[in-house]
Amino acid sequence: MTGLVIFDCDGVLVNSERVANEVLVANLGRHGLTVTIEDSEKMFVGGTMTGVYRTALDMGATLPDDWIPLIYREIFDRLAQGVEPMPGVHDLLDTLEARDIPYCVASNGPVEKMRITLGQTGLWDRFERHMVSAYTHGVAKPDPGLFLQAAVPFGVAPEHCLVIEDSHNGVLAASRAGMRCLALVPAGEAPALTALGAHVIRHMNEVPAHLGR
Repeated sequence: MTGLVIFDCDGVLVNSERVANEVLVANLGRHGLTVTIEDSEKMFVGGTMTGVYRTALDMGATLPDDWIPLIYREIFDRLAQGVEPMPGVHDLLDTLEARDIPYCVASNGPVEKMRITLGQTGLWDRFERHMVSAYTHGVAKPDPGLFLQAAVPFGVAPEHCLVIEDSHNGVLAASRAGMRCLALVPAGEAPALTALGAHVIRHMNEVPAHLGR
């Protein structure tokens, strides 16, 4: 029986991945590195901005030492213009509350970013008291520590946690933590995520069927 549901943020709670990658691609282009949106999504989704910075430098980008706070400001400004919750998120949270199943969010992104995206989608109030960020906890996916830390306040063992993710790093972290994982992939195939042990879903309305397992 599921005792806790742990959500990733970008691409799971809010439809923000594409927007952030558009900003990132444009920025890297100005710093001498040309990548496509698809390349950016494959290389960077689910990681940390520190990882993006190091990879971009290795690929030939000329980035200033203060690039990370600068790119975050660009992304935050763009996200503040509007993002949407992922379809079915609010209905799923209502279902979890009706069944007395607690939930939280665990993200590699900073709390400030979640405040922007969750704040404008009616989700901030639902998650504010129960969120962990790699920037405040000092550990990032694919390390399992972020998910394990998220479960501590609830006293729920890993085997009774259900993670909802959309990235390779997130699914790998869930697997390493010993937690079941649903991979939200609205379109396309995800053999790499399936190979890591995740069950692929297309919409949040599929989640309740997995709560009792």
